Amino acid sequence: MSKIILGIICGIVFGAISVATMIPLTFKDKKAAMAGAFVSRFGIGFVIGATNLPFPTWISGLLFGLLLSLPDAIITKAWIPIMGLGIIGGIICGLVIGSFGV
Repeated sequence: MSKIILGIICGIVFGAISVATMIPLTFKDKKAAMAGAFVSRFGIGFVIGATNLPFPTWISGLLFGLLLSLPDAIITKAWIPIMGLGIIGGIICGLVIGSFGV
């Protein structure tokens, strides 16, 4: 499967998982928070699939997970859950795309 298509699929799955973890939480504007989380996590999967950096894709996943999660962590000050999920999800997306992408 092409890396871009696989990145889109990984982004959708990662975004859905991220939104699912937010269901029990309370926010002033829950719909906006969930939409923002989905788009952020979708972007991680998509960017990993769309780029071709000169090192293993799991490292790309780690870097993009870190970089694209940082703005949300700064704004919300929820460093550990946002950065942790972004890094772990980025690495997993990178591994999947690196293993099954062409």
